[in-house]
Amino acid sequence: MEKTPWATAVATGIGSLPGTDPGEANRVVAGELPDLPHLAELPARGVGADMIGRTAGLLVDIAVEVVPSGYRVATRPGHDHRRAVDLMRFDLDAFQDAVENVKPSVVKVQVTGPWTLTSLIELQRGHRVLTDPGALREFAASLSEGLAAHVAEVAKRTGASVVVQLDEPMLPSVLRGLLPTPSKLGYVNPVPEPEARELLGTVIEAARRATGQPVIVHCCADKPPLTLLRSAGADALAFDLTVLRNASAEVLDQIGETWDDGAVLLLGLVPTTDPAVPVALKSLAQPAFDLVDKLGFARTLLTERAVPTPTCGLAAATHTWARRAMALSRELGKAFAEPPEQW
Repeated sequence: MEKTPWATAVATGIGSLPGTDPGEANRVVAGELPDLPHLAELPARGVGADMIGRTAGLLVDIAVEVVPSGYRVATRPGHDHRRAVDLMRFDLDAFQDAVENVKPSVVKVQVTGPWTLTSLIELQRGHRVLTDPGALREFAASLSEGLAAHVAEVAKRTGASVVVQLDEPMLPSVLRGLLPTPSKLGYVNPVPEPEARELLGTVIEAARRATGQPVIVHCCADKPPLTLLRSAGADALAFDLTVLRNASAEVLDQIGETWDDGAVLLLGLVPTTDPAVPVALKSLAQPAFDLVDKLGFARTLLTERAVPTPTCGLAAATHTWARRAMALSRELGKAFAEPPEQW
């Protein structure tokens, strides 16, 4: 990526926050992360507010409902689907009000990626959507269309450029065949990497067309498939760097290759819950400095093509720590650009 839509020395959040008040949550985001605020997700509100429900509410001509095992495709939109749509509308109202004062030039929205979405929604007979090639393609097309409409609405409301983050926490399990079948007696067949790359690539390209901006793919697993994500077209990769401090040479090589290839890395550095001990900014930054040193890059790369974030979503944090985690992320962005002399 030759030029990012955001300025240097910025930070952002991954998505979720604690609580049930979208007004308060989005005001905190806009206050702590004014240069790259993200639309707050509040899963504590329940059905329709979680990662799957929020994105399912964006789908075009596909409805979902909640059954004991989770989300399932429905024949028509019902209460559960309408609730997801309404909650998103409330969130957009709150986000619009919150960013009015800071007037950012770019904002970020998060949407569940196609493989995670179809691994966690069932067809009417109970099998995961991703096990049906036809349904899988329909979901990807519906997601692409719904995403475009969502981006247009956010841009209209905020007057800002919109960057999309696709969340794919389940992708490693999809690739490794670790998803249980409905009977729980076996596992869904692993998806070949070329197939995974192609489908994800179609949604990444749809997001890029809708925004005209780089696309971020986030995976907070301990072994994120960074090379696959980059080859699928992701311009930026978001992951938890702290779980990779003792990563194998293979994983480090993947990080180095994606960085060398021009990708921006959103580096998860700040704990998602209060560590209950004083946190020094230098200790939070150290994994990032160690990474560039190990890979043989100049530390200036952290300013040019890295964005600090919390290690994952903040839904489990206290309100106090969520605010503090975002503030620390912002301070890390500044420290990347101008490290204190004592460092």
